[in-house]
Amino acid sequence: MPYLAIERWAKDSDYAPDDPVVLTIEGTHGLVIYAVTQAAAERGARPGARLTDGRALDPSLIAVPADPQGDAARVERLAKWAGRWSPLVEVDGADALRLDVSGVAHLFGGEAGLVRDVRHCFARIGYTARVAIGPTALAAWALSHFGGEELEPLHVSALRLDADTVRTLERLGLKTIGALMDVPRLALARRFRGAGDVVEALDRMIGRKPEPLTAAPTDPPPRALLKLEEPAVHPEAASQALEQLVPMLVGRLEERKLGARRLALTGYRVDGSLAVAAVATTIPSREPKHLQRLLADKAATLDPEFGFDAFALTADWTEELGAAQESLVEEPSGTRELARLVDRLTVKLGPRAVRRPKAQESHLPERASGWAAAVFSPSPLAGEGRSSRRLRKGEGASRSRTSVPHPPTASLRAPPSPARGEGFSPQRLLDRAEAIDVIYATPEGVPRRFVWRRAVHDIARVEGPERIAPEWWRQPSSTRLRDYYRVEDAEGRRYWIYREGLIGDGRGGLPNWFIHGLFG
Repeated sequence: MPYLAIERWAKDSDYAPDDPVVLTIEGTHGLVIYAVTQAAAERGARPGARLTDGRALDPSLIAVPADPQGDAARVERLAKWAGRWSPLVEVDGADALRLDVSGVAHLFGGEAGLVRDVRHCFARIGYTARVAIGPTALAAWALSHFGGEELEPLHVSALRLDADTVRTLERLGLKTIGALMDVPRLALARRFRGAGDVVEALDRMIGRKPEPLTAAPTDPPPRALLKLEEPAVHPEAASQALEQLVPMLVGRLEERKLGARRLALTGYRVDGSLAVAAVATTIPSREPKHLQRLLADKAATLDPEFGFDAFALTADWTEELGAAQESLVEEPSGTRELARLVDRLTVKLGPRAVRRPKAQESHLPERASGWAAAVFSPSPLAGEGRSSRRLRKGEGASRSRTSVPHPPTASLRAPPSPARGEGFSPQRLLDRAEAIDVIYATPEGVPRRFVWRRAVHDIARVEGPERIAPEWWRQPSSTRLRDYYRVEDAEGRRYWIYREGLIGDGRGGLPNWFIHGLFG
């Protein structure tokens, strides 16, 4: 995966595709270029060069900190994901995978079909892959990194020798693998030993010396299996199988101190087909009654057709869960009861019908929170954070907020709590700010009276303003800033109103007033 770092970075980047961006890491004598975009490569930037040298060629290069640790974690996840092609997958360096595909190619229509499938699947998730199949691991590495279909024309660096050995071979005129093969082995063995053992590299290339794969360690998910003596054709067979499978699985979870977040019940039919029912949980759980209750309705929908001869219950997503006492009087905690209720509602109504508040990256109240599925399942390749540039996007705003939303009530929803001045925001926020008419003593002064929904409110107390600037990276330059006020009318009712714009700001006419939330 020659462009893994830059392609991974580009997934969450806000830069334009034609921006000359280079990813950098700390070097001995300053920043070193780690990866480059196509635009930066066209301007002379190269991985491994110093940033100062790259900017000497083009001062417009944009430097962004690289994330080698995140790239390494992504390669580890890709290694598990690549198990679809081979049971033996090894991480090879910072950007490559090695797969033992012995006896596998025919499943994909031959070696050419296997190569096409690998390229297609990597392209589908946004990565460029150079794929090669060779008789040895080193041969496949050389062909994938240097191209071509034959080994002999390749440069000697394809043997993965150290830089000093490669320079020595070049000075001797031995620049290709074919040229090395013409040299007597005894002469090479005398001249090159130790870390730069050329004979050993050649032997690994042509298969004289074995180089077995060391596959990434896999920890199979907890699984319970039930085999039937006779095929079961009764519609309730799957539900009855759960009564035995759930306790077996819970025992395995307890041994490994895990809690299930997603369960899959698989029914194996006599004709070789499968029937699968899956559920997810809000928090890790290994409580037998709860898990069986979640799966019971799903299991009843499995069609046995010609009959089931085996069932398997797998916890394919788990999290650590140690033993804990919920209370002294053996009453379940409110948190666990709420989580179990959410699980049951999600199973009954579907994941789209049960949602939870979700914080968003915005300091504007109406954008600072949204909604997500209450019970969610992670992507097999999830786990990456956003790019460093995206995390710094809000630095130019005059005020930032931390979203702590609450469940909605009617057409109101809870706003985010401010990062400073706790208590300025209201308990309830309108879904959409509503226009109001305001009377004030001076254009820049505090409001004295406002009209909302045909009712006149005389303001007895006012606090503010609290200014919020527009999000310049999302909104047009003509967007006006806001001044928020917390006001209380003569009857003791409190409101959150704001003035949009200032007189003479060059972004419109007179300021507009809106009501955005209610207190109490």
